[in-house]
Amino acid sequence: MSTPTRRDAVKNRAGILDAATAAIGHDPRASIDTIARRAGLSRRALYGHFDDREAIIREVIAAGAARFNAIANGIADADSRIALARLASELWREAAHVQAAAALALDDAHLPETSAALAPLRRRIDAIVRRGQDAGELRTDLPAPTLARLLEETGRMVVARVDAGSSTARSIAVCAVLGIAGLSWTEARALLEQHPDLEAQ
Repeated sequence: MSTPTRRDAVKNRAGILDAATAAIGHDPRASIDTIARRAGLSRRALYGHFDDREAIIREVIAAGAARFNAIANGIADADSRIALARLASELWREAAHVQAAAALALDDAHLPETSAALAPLRRRIDAIVRRGQDAGELRTDLPAPTLARLLEETGRMVVARVDAGSSTARSIAVCAVLGIAGLSWTEARALLEQHPDLEAQ
């Protein structure tokens, strides 16, 4: 049975990670002092849970990547256009949790960690793209690996940078991904109208 002290330690650690996720989602270079303030702890108290800022970053990356990868793994639509739209939509639904990971993924300083952590997501996007190109659903003027990487970068950029509070942000995120995949804005909007669940809250 957990002691009160142990439970408090777990709660404080979770609070630090939540604070770090929020701070880094706003600014990938958020300082340890900023994170500590958001967590309602002193810098010294924070160091009682993590050795340094990089230790916090590693956990934020791991948690965010796990969410990215789980979402990607759950996409099963046969039509690659719908699959990509659903992937973007579901990532947006989780924006509060994945914005920090998306922001860090765009930061060259953490490229090795994020690249390794997001390998399952990358493989899923690549598979969707190859299937879509073979079926004539997606643009074929780019090799599948190049298109898959552009889609990945676009998705992370949109999730990291667009204001999640905007009423149209989710549609913008989905349409941006579909645009890179080769659909016109009109085609992307028509697809969303045919599948309203992709914009449902």
